Amino acid sequence: MLIREMKPSEYGELENFLYDAIYIPEGVQKPPRKILTRPELKIYVDDFGARADDCCVVAEVDGKIVGACWARIMNDYGHLDDETPSIALSVKKNFRRQGIATALLEKISARLAEKNFRRMSLSVQKENLAAIELYRKTKFEVVFQRGDELLMTKTLLA
Repeated sequence: MLIREMKPSEYGELENFLYDAIYIPEGVQKPPRKILTRPELKIYVDDFGARADDCCVVAEVDGKIVGACWARIMNDYGHLDDETPSIALSVKKNFRRQGIATALLEKISARLAEKNFRRMSLSVQKENLAAIELYRKTKFEVVFQRGDELLMTKTLLA
């Protein structure tokens, strides 16, 4: 497995990873792909790479991208303030539980710290216990609860 920066020519793949990142509880039908046209989801990928704060790392296995973690300052579900990038994380189903998400989170943390961000944030569904466990293991802390979501942050620079 190789963890690396996403190339600008690959930014189009973020839409696929965003769709895969949508949490679907057990027994619930996955929404149609057109859900990605909603403004609250488009914000994660529209014009990615055009802003100075945009940052994305990917996991590559056998020459194929199997996971992505990307960050930008945006008014999304994980928005904390205008100085804190929100992140999105997605690993293809067949590659989960192999340490890829942890490696992606470590790499994006290092890259954002290099860019002098003090912290990063994310939103996660309360019932997504596997994700919450992963985030806690990688030093995220719950800041507050909003409906069925938890807003979590990770300190990057003290």
